[in-house]
Parts: sequence; C-alpha cells; structure tokens
Amino acid sequence: MKKFKTTDAWISTGLILSFVIINIINKPSGLIDESILTGYFVVGGWQVVSMLVHAYKHWFTEKWSARYVYHWVTFISLVTMPGSFWVLAITAPFMALYYTVLCFLEIGKMNERPLNILK
Repeated sequence: MKKFKTTDAWISTGLILSFVIINIINKPSGLIDESILTGYFVVGGWQVVSMLVHAYKHWFTEKWSARYVYHWVTFISLVTMPGSFWVLAITAPFMALYYTVLCFLEIGKMNERPLNILK
C-alpha cells in the first residue's frame, strides 16, 4: 500500500505540473483549449483509476473519512456531468489538487510511528 500511495501521489503531482507547464508554454487561445482538455482527461483519468484501487482495497475509505466523502462527491459529479459540465469544468482543477493533497496526507498518516497513531 505504501508504495502504491507514494507512486500515486507523485504521478498525480507530476501530471498536474506537466500540464500546467504545457499550458503556460502553449498560451491557450481560449477557455477550452486542446491542451487544457487533454490535461483534464489525463489527470482525471489517473485519479479515477486511483480512486477505484482505493475503493477496491478499502484503503482510507472508512465511513465519513475525507476520501469516502471525496469518492461520493466525485461519483455524483460524474453522474450529473451532462447537466453540470461548466460547473465541473471550473471545479475539476481544485478537486485534482485536493485529491493530490489528500494522498500526501494519507502517506504522512501511514508513516507515523505506531504510538503517534494512538494519540
């Protein structure tokens, strides 16, 4: 689990940073540009795969945990996407950043010494 979580967090960070750099270099002409859409789908696709692995393995998905709530918010967002595309287009980058931060927080929790966890 530790290896997957660490890899997951760094891949997510790398993808986000690479698409930010690509968009700075390309200087998109409009709100919806090809490189922006590619970034949305690549980063989002990776994070959905990661979410499915977490859900299947029951990692950090206890009821009402941050990841549990995030999974439900994402599921509802995907189901309602046809009617709320623009809302999702605006909130997706913030969700991606939150997911990445959540991964790093979970890595920190896993790396705590056992006695610190009991506090």
